[in-house]
Amino acid sequence: MIRIASSALALALLTGAAMADPVAYDFDKSHAILAFSYNHLGYSTTEGVFRDWNGELNIDQDNPANSSVSFTIDIKSMDTFWAERNKHFLSADFFDAEKFPEAAFKSTSVEKTGDNTLKVTGDLTIKDITKPVTLDVTVNQLGEHPMAKVPAAGFDVTGVIKRSDYGMDMYVPYVGDEVTVHFNGETTQAAK
Repeated sequence: MIRIASSALALALLTGAAMADPVAYDFDKSHAILAFSYNHLGYSTTEGVFRDWNGELNIDQDNPANSSVSFTIDIKSMDTFWAERNKHFLSADFFDAEKFPEAAFKSTSVEKTGDNTLKVTGDLTIKDITKPVTLDVTVNQLGEHPMAKVPAAGFDVTGVIKRSDYGMDMYVPYVGDEVTVHFNGETTQAAK
């Protein structure tokens, strides 16, 4: 879920332009999706999305250690495209959304692994349980946005988490423990 923010950070770190201070980037929610999928009994892959999330991204291209990203997800915005399943996932059997309405991600490191790839590590918190997560980031494009005429970055982020790490082990192993999280989106440099 959280990969989104990490990717944006990673993207910016790949650019060559030097900047003295961290620069803020905004997420373009009209061109972004935060999705997840898991194996259902070996018969199918079930998918869902989180429709409401917010991220803060500050990038220091000269010194990536000064860059930061944080992300929050409104758990109640989850949609698996089946109302009864949504209700069950939001219950105490899984997310317990009444008690734990948000999930959060905060990056701790970024490693460049190729010309347009990175590994972003951070802390993912769900139900007040925090575990480290590593995300694979592909930078789709960096450059001036052709319409907005400001620096922009587009990226694709994937990662795998174990739901049982966050106290959601109902039906494991029949329903997959590993959940693949995927974020695809765009950012633009924030107005000063």
